[in-house]
Amino acid sequence: MILFALAAAAWHWLLQGKAIAQTGRSKLQNQRAGLNNQILKAMRMRAGAENLLRATNNSKVREQVLLELSYVNSNLQVLKEELEGLNISVEVYQHTEQAASIPLIPLGLKETKDVNFTTAFKDFILEHYSEDGADYENELADLMDLRQACRTPSRDEAGLEMLISYFQQLAFLENRFFPSSRNMGILFTWYDSFTGVPVSQPNISLEKASILFNMAALYTQIGTRSNRQTKTGLEEAVTMFQKAAGVLGYLKETFTHTPSYDMSPAMLGALIKMFLAEAHECYFEKLIVAGVQNEFCTLVRMAQEAAKVSEVYLQVFTAMNQAPIKENVPYSWSVMVQVKAEHYKALAHYFAAITLIDHQLTPRDDEDKQEKALSQLYDHMPEGMTTTKILKDKQQRTLLGKAHLSKAIMCHEEALRLSNLCSQLKQIDILQEILSAFHKRALLKDSYSKKEDDFLGILVAPEIVCKTEYKAEMIPPPLSRVKVIDFFQRLGPLSIFSAKQRWSAPRKVLLTLEDGEMGFILKGDCPVQITSLDPLCPAAREGVKEGDYIVAVEDKDCKWRSINEVMGMLSGIREEGKEIKVISMQDQTSSLHNKSATYSAGMQKTYSLICLTMDDDKNPKIQKATKKLSFLSWGFRNRQKAASTLCLASPTAAKPQSSKLFLSPYDTRACDSAMY
Repeated sequence: MILFALAAAAWHWLLQGKAIAQTGRSKLQNQRAGLNNQILKAMRMRAGAENLLRATNNSKVREQVLLELSYVNSNLQVLKEELEGLNISVEVYQHTEQAASIPLIPLGLKETKDVNFTTAFKDFILEHYSEDGADYENELADLMDLRQACRTPSRDEAGLEMLISYFQQLAFLENRFFPSSRNMGILFTWYDSFTGVPVSQPNISLEKASILFNMAALYTQIGTRSNRQTKTGLEEAVTMFQKAAGVLGYLKETFTHTPSYDMSPAMLGALIKMFLAEAHECYFEKLIVAGVQNEFCTLVRMAQEAAKVSEVYLQVFTAMNQAPIKENVPYSWSVMVQVKAEHYKALAHYFAAITLIDHQLTPRDDEDKQEKALSQLYDHMPEGMTTTKILKDKQQRTLLGKAHLSKAIMCHEEALRLSNLCSQLKQIDILQEILSAFHKRALLKDSYSKKEDDFLGILVAPEIVCKTEYKAEMIPPPLSRVKVIDFFQRLGPLSIFSAKQRWSAPRKVLLTLEDGEMGFILKGDCPVQITSLDPLCPAAREGVKEGDYIVAVEDKDCKWRSINEVMGMLSGIREEGKEIKVISMQDQTSSLHNKSATYSAGMQKTYSLICLTMDDDKNPKIQKATKKLSFLSWGFRNRQKAASTLCLASPTAAKPQSSKLFLSPYDTRACDSAMY
C-alpha cells in the first residue's frame, strides 16, 4: 500500500509537470535546455580545436584551426547572450495583474540530464546487502519518477514540498549507496544557470546542492508571482524572498566546494544580497500600496525607507561588479539593480520634496515631533539652515524642497538612461512605463512650484539618512517540515544497514536448546543483536558469533522487528529447533584503526591492547581449555536480573525504539535487552 501511494504521488507530480508544459515559464525552461545543449556542443568543438592546435605544427592546418576556433568562440558568445536574455525574461514570472510595479528578478531552474540508478543500485544491493536487487524494482522506479518530476516542479507549495522530499531522499541514498571509498559509477550532470556550462561529477553532493539551488529558484518565482497590488500578496513576496535567501545561505554554508559558477560562495553571497534587497523592496511597496498619508512625519519616514531600499540595491550592485561575479552574472541583472538604486533614491528625494514644499505648520501640529523627524532626515543640515528655521520659514523650506525635487528628477533621468543603454531592459515595456511615469510626475511637481526668481543652483540637496523598521533576515529552509519515507527502508534501519558498514552474507543457523537454554542474550531493537554468547552453547557451535544481528527467523524478515516481537518468533523452540539468519560485521579491525588515527594519536596504544585481547579470545586452545561457569549457566532468575542490570547500565537502554514509518536519514538505534 505504501509503494502504491508513493507511485500515485509520483504520477501526480508528473501530471503537474506536464500541466505547465504550455506555460511561459516552461517554454523558457525548454529554451534553456536547448541552449545548454548547444553550448555543450560548442565547448566540445572548441576543446577539440584547441587540442589540434597544440598537436600540429603545420602552418596551413593551424591557420584553418584558428579560423574555426574564432567562429566557435563567436558562436559561444551569441549562445551565452541568448541565455542571458532568458535570465532577464522577468515578465514571464510576474503576476498577471501587475500594472504599477517594477519587475522583480527571479532565478531560473537549473537543468540536468537523466540519471539511471537501476543497474548501479541493484549491483550494490546484491554485493553489499546480500539481497536480490530485482526485489527493489518498484523502489527504483519510484525514485526515478520523483527525480524526473523534480525537473519541472509546479510553482506552488506542492512543488516546493516535492523538491524537499527528493532532497530528503538523497540523504537516505547517500547513506545507503554511496560509500566514501568507492565510486558508484553514477554521473550527475547539471548545467550552470548563468553560463550554460555543464558540470558532471559522480558525487551525490552535486545533486543535493543543485536541488537546493532549484528550491531557492522556486521560492523566487513564487515571490515574483505574488500579487503586489495587495498587502497580503506583498507579505507573501517578502517571505518568499527571505526563504530563497535562507536556502542559498544554507547551500553556501553546507556545500563549500561546489564546482559550478552559479553555486560558488561569491555568487551565492551576491544572490543572497539581491533577494534580501527584493524583500526590502516589497516591504516598502507594502507601506505605500494603500496610499501615503499627507502628514509630515509619515512622509519623512517614507523618504528614509526609500533611501534604505536604494542603499541595499547599491550594495548588491557593488557585489555584482566584483570579480569573479562580474564575468558570470547576467549584465542585465547588474544594470537592473543599478536602475532600482537610482529609482528609489529619486523616490526618497521626491518624498522629502513634497514634505517640505507642501508642509504648512498649523497650531494642531506637534512641532517638537516634526523638528525631531526633520533633524533625523539628514546627517547635517545645509549651511545656514536649522530645523527650527526650516519648519517656520516658508522660503527656506520651499528652497530646500525644490533642491530635493531637482535631485529626484536627476536620479529619475539617470535610471531611464541606464535602462535604455541595456538592450534587454529596454525591451521590458512595464519597466520603461513605470520609470517614465515617475519621471513625469516629478517634472509636473517641479513645474507647479517653479518661479522665475528661483536660484536653485546655490543649494544642493543633502543626502537622506537611510532608516527602516524592517529587518531583512534569511529564513532557514524547512527541510525537517516535510516527512518522507525512505524508499529503501526494507534494507533495514539506516543506522545499521548503511554504505559505511560492511556485513557478511546472511548465514542460516539452526537454534536448539541445551538444558533448556539457548546460551545468549538478545539486546537492542531493530535489528536484535546477540550478546553474552556462551562459546560452548549449541548456537556458538553452529556458527553464531558475539555481536551478530538476527535478520530473519524461519525466513521471516525481522530487521525492523522489536525485541519483543523477535522473542515471540523464537518462542516454542523444541528439539527440532528453529532456523534463523544472522549477519556479522566485517572489517571491524580496520574501522577501529581508522577511528583511532582520526581522533587521537594517543589511542593507538589502547587499540593495540584491544587487538591483543581479541586475539586471545579467538584462540581455540583458550576456549577449550576449561568449561568455566558462564553467565548463562546461572539460574533463570539470576540471568533475568543480570539482563535487567545490563539494560539499566546501557546508556541507550532507557530509550527503546521500534520501527517507525517516518524516518530521519540520521536515525539512531536505541538499545534494549532481553534474555533467553
